[in-house]
Order: sequence, then structure tokens, then C-alpha cells
Amino acid sequence: MAAKRDYYEILGVDRSASVEDVKKAYRTLAKKYHPDVNKNPGAEEKFKELSEAYEVLVDPEKRQRYDQYGHAGPEMFGGRGFTWQDFSHFNDIEDLFGGGSFFGRDIFDVFFRDSQFGERRGPSKGSDLRVDVELTLEEAASGAERKIRAQRDERCGECRGTGSKGSGGTRSCPVCRGSGQQRSEKRTPFGYFATVTTCSKCGGRGTVIENPCTKCGGSGISPERREITVTIPAGVAEGSHLRLKGEGSAGAYGGIKGDLYVVVHVKQHEVFERHGDDLFIEVPITFSQAALGASIEVPTLRGKAKLNIPAGTQSHTVFRMKGEGMPRMGSSGRGDQHVRAVVQIPKKLSGKQKELIQQLSNVEDKQGGLFDRLKDNLT
Repeated sequence: MAAKRDYYEILGVDRSASVEDVKKAYRTLAKKYHPDVNKNPGAEEKFKELSEAYEVLVDPEKRQRYDQYGHAGPEMFGGRGFTWQDFSHFNDIEDLFGGGSFFGRDIFDVFFRDSQFGERRGPSKGSDLRVDVELTLEEAASGAERKIRAQRDERCGECRGTGSKGSGGTRSCPVCRGSGQQRSEKRTPFGYFATVTTCSKCGGRGTVIENPCTKCGGSGISPERREITVTIPAGVAEGSHLRLKGEGSAGAYGGIKGDLYVVVHVKQHEVFERHGDDLFIEVPITFSQAALGASIEVPTLRGKAKLNIPAGTQSHTVFRMKGEGMPRMGSSGRGDQHVRAVVQIPKKLSGKQKELIQQLSNVEDKQGGLFDRLKDNLT
């Protein structure tokens, strides 16, 4: 962190300068560097630096602590650094700036312009809305349309969003005099305190409507239920957020509309399991199909398709069907479908089946079974 500059150097005064000398120096430099008239980079920070130096040097007690301890003086701005809330010499405003205004603005606005209270409010953007929709996997693959009913703030049809009944128009707020803020000032044994709040009369806008609309109460908006058609693209995934710009609530006092966010939920499928753009499925095959090979029909999202099972296929072998998965949202192409072939062992056998399997077993015994081969390898 860079070392702080000497306060006397900042204001360009000697260490023996009187209070009047400090005020005069600050008045000259503040008017030069105030960001309303000086648009150069760093002017605003310079203006704040000048005000911090003035706050210390114009106060005898703070100046004495600064002369003795420097910037490390005890309790100097609470150890957190100077903010505009620390500027406590509002009684000096008239002496500094020749009245309660500075470049045509209320001096209080000058000091708190960059504070947490911000600038005067104007038309505000409308609220964003969220709608959840549920799709089947087939709908997610092909794309779908949904008609949803949502309550949102619409521009008042009575006043067309102006908030005014007839041609009354607006006038400056009589409470805050157009600043959008209310302030209170109080001197206590611990110092001078000033608080700023949003104007309770105009809500921070600085203006009030002469003749408010009876339907919307002057806000320019009224709640309405609307049916909105949502087009959901093919390939959409679980939890996808689709943004429909300008389909949210209308903003108060003529502000722009918010957005509508559609959150997609895809139902679990009873056959397919999805991972990204790929699909997975288990298909049962018989022992004879696995041993001899076969061509079988496999379900896909686009209908049935042929899959060749080569002879000697082992159970749980996975085959890839290229391009039979989900479409890739926002681009061309599709994922793949992965088929796990599972050999099914029948639980009940007919007499003929038992006879044939027994014959097979006899042949396997003559060729030497698995355990015989293992025993030969171990001895």
C-alpha cells in the first residue's frame, strides 16, 4: 500500500498555517478538482484527498493528533480510512462555498454523491421472472412449445405507463426539492452526525405526479396474468436456463421490462439414461444370439434400428450406435447411443430346452471344462 501524503503538502500550506489559510486553500483546490468540473482521470480521488486533509487540519484537536502522531494518530477515522461520512464541518459550508450550493447543487449532494445512498432514482427496470417447465426425454430431443400463464407487471393501460391521469404531468418533489433524498442533521456530544435516506414522498425519483392514475396509483404498472408461448430448442438438458429478453415485468415509471427465465426439467425415462448428449440402454439377448451372432432390433428416440451382435459376444458388452443420441443444442450433429447387451439366462426350461442344453454340456465335458483347464494349468 502506498504511503499517504502529508496533509499540509496536499493543501499546499505551511505547518504554521491558520484555520483561515486552510479554508482558503481548500476552497481554491476543491473548486479546481471537483469531478463535476474536472473530467480528468483521478480528479475525483484528488477531491476526496483534499477533503480528508481539510477535515483534519481545520479541526484543532485532530490537527494536534496529526502533528504529534502523523497518519497513525489514535482513532484517526476509526482506523478504517476517510469516507464522506467523516466530513463533519457542515457549519463551514457557507464560509467555504458562499452559500448552501456548489456549482448549482446542494452541498450535501456533493459530499454524499459517491456514498451508499447513490444518485436520484429514475425509471427502474422491471423484475425478472422465472418459470419452470417439465418435458419428456422425447420432447427434449425434438424441441417443444409450452404455453404458460404468468402474472407479471404490465404497463398500465389506463395511463399508458405514465402514472398520470390526464395531462397533469409531474413536478419537483416538495419534500426533497428534487434531490430524491431526505437528510437530517444532528449535533451530539460525540460530534456532528448527518443521515441520508431515500425520500419517502417520491421514492427517490425527485418528482411527484400531479394527478396520479387511479388504476395503478401513479406507478405506471399494474399486475396482469398473461399467456406466453415458450419455444424450447431441441437438445435442451435438465436444469437449462432459457432467457426470454423483455418478457418479464414492466418497469415502474416507464422503465424497461425485465426478462423471463425458463428453467427446464426433463423427466426420467423408463428405458434410456442420458449423459450429456449420449444415451445409454440395456438390451437383453439370448445365449444363442450371443454365441452364434444375430441381428436384433433396438429402440432409439427416432424409432427402431438394427444392431448386429457378432458371434461370441460376452454379456455386458457395449455397442455404440453413432448419431442415435440427443441433438446437440445450438449446433449440428447428435450424440451417440450406447447399447449394453446382457445375456439372459432363462429361469424355467422346457423339456426340449433341457435336452438340448444337456447335449451341449456333454460336448463341453468331452472338450474339457473350465475347471479341468484350470487344474491343468495349476499342476
